[in-house]
Formats: sequence, structure tokens, C-alpha cells
Amino acid sequence: MKSTTLLAIIATSLLSSGALAQEASETGRFQMEKSADGFVRLDTRTGAMTLCREKDGALVCLMGADERAAYEEDLALLEKRVQALEQLGKTGSGLTAPPSATPSDEEVERSIGIMERFMRSFFGLVEEFKQNEEKPASGAPQKT
Repeated sequence: MKSTTLLAIIATSLLSSGALAQEASETGRFQMEKSADGFVRLDTRTGAMTLCREKDGALVCLMGADERAAYEEDLALLEKRVQALEQLGKTGSGLTAPPSATPSDEEVERSIGIMERFMRSFFGLVEEFKQNEEKPASGAPQKT
């Protein structure tokens, strides 16, 4: 998927989710009026009007030209912000330092210490098993 397509999808979902949340919080902001072709939705805050039609049992509202221009402007702004963030990530001038390719001396010493403890425990168990095999079980007949 192209990055511009992905960006458009993200921007659309962000804009629509923000708009839905704002619409829900502003009760009475929109008024619906019956028209010859369907309904007209009036935004009482901005004065924007949107034509809505019933299609397959659902009310579908089409974005007006001025709404479309505002949407395109917001989308272009988001694209610029994403590009700036991508550039910031590519230059490595972000807030976090890039990981080092080689471990520090302290990390090496710590790793060796962990491995040493593991190996001592492992070989200790091996020795314990060897000693248990060499001792005959009490009451068991001797094989000779």
C-alpha cells in the first residue's frame, strides 16, 4: 500500500472520528430539513449545508464543496506533519539515541557473569548425576 494512500486512510479516520465525537458532544448543532431530493443538514455553528439522501435504508450525506476544501486542507497539513516526522526519524535527530552496534564493557561483563553462573550450575548438576550413578543403590544386588 502506498504511503499516501495509508496517510489518506489515517487522516480520514482521524478527521471523521474527531468530527463524530464533536457532533455527539454538541447537541442541537445540526438541523435536518426535508427537501425535494432528500434532506439538508444545516450546521448551526458554521452555517455549512450538506445534502443527505436515503439509500438502502440509511441516510447518506455528501460533503459539500466548501467542506471538501477544508477537508483537503486538513489532509495536506497532516501530510506535511507526517513527512516532517518521517524526516526527523531518518536523520536520527529524534528524542532517543540510536542503539549502539556493540555492547559496552559493563554489558559484556554482566553477560559473562550470567553465563558463568549458568555453566557452574549446569556442571554441578552433571557431577551430581555422575556421583549418583557410581553409588550402588542400597539393597540392590551387586553385578560382577
